[in-house]
Amino acid sequence: MRTSLGEDCHCRGLSLNVHILPQTVLYMADSDTFISLEECRGHKRARKRTTMDTALALERLFPEQCHILGIVTPGIIVTPMGSGSSRPQEIEIGESGFALLFPQIEGIKIQPFHFIKDPKNPTLERRRLTEAGLLDNPELRVVLVFGYNCCRVGASDYLQRVIGTFSDLNVIVAGGQVDNLASLTSEKHPLDIDATGVAGLSFSGPRVQSATVLLNEDVSDEKTAEAAMQRLKAAGIPERNTVGFMFACVGRGSQYYRAKGNVEADAFRKFFPGVPLFGFFGNGEIGCDRIVTGNFVLKKCNEVKDDDLFHSYTTVMALIHLGSPK
Repeated sequence: MRTSLGEDCHCRGLSLNVHILPQTVLYMADSDTFISLEECRGHKRARKRTTMDTALALERLFPEQCHILGIVTPGIIVTPMGSGSSRPQEIEIGESGFALLFPQIEGIKIQPFHFIKDPKNPTLERRRLTEAGLLDNPELRVVLVFGYNCCRVGASDYLQRVIGTFSDLNVIVAGGQVDNLASLTSEKHPLDIDATGVAGLSFSGPRVQSATVLLNEDVSDEKTAEAAMQRLKAAGIPERNTVGFMFACVGRGSQYYRAKGNVEADAFRKFFPGVPLFGFFGNGEIGCDRIVTGNFVLKKCNEVKDDDLFHSYTTVMALIHLGSPK
């Protein structure tokens, strides 16, 4: 597994070149990394044990005070470690993964959140949403959100309910549906990986700037993919101390582009050569064309309906700028 934006607590891209302890860790890995094919074939206990053992082993690599969010997806998008201009890779098949290490950043708050679907208590507690920075937070700028085990009955409705509590705010919302939640600081709070829920990170602070673009089914070749990146470029998001995210449908990738691989990641790199790109191939995408830079919003969030946020056979590209170093 690659450790990006940090190695041995050496953070790259979102901080100065000094050794800093990470405060928040977001890692993503493909399903093969956590669950072998043999363990998937009807052996639920073996699958659960393997997933949790892998998550615990990974968590022990990080300082105890870290907030750790880990998810398992069908495929991975990762920028290999090295220079900021390394070519991002769309890895649709095979073991792969990455970890993003976020240090404490002055003027910016990154908060993990996790809501589990409870059939006996369907109410979303406002208190928990507020604690996660998703409500009553005028400095909220970006929410990365992931629904897991979404093939289960009622899971998609639950995901939409959670996102509906903050989607009418002037914030960026981006993410998608993944296979499993592998970790949310699992050593301290053991997870039931067979449960259904929603997890993610909220980014708050006046220094945060962000933009997203949606590549819909009309984007089907290099030219139209680059046109979408031009829209993202036009947002004017600063590119230093910025990370890119790509959340794509498993139905896209090389097969979608007539056996040509890495089309969307290469289009991103053409317009943002110094911005590392990370993400996944998943089972549904969340996002739309939207910009948050100060008070300017490309599309007002109260004009965005659920149909504009939830998609299939699409890709959502996002930029998150975490302020310029002083």
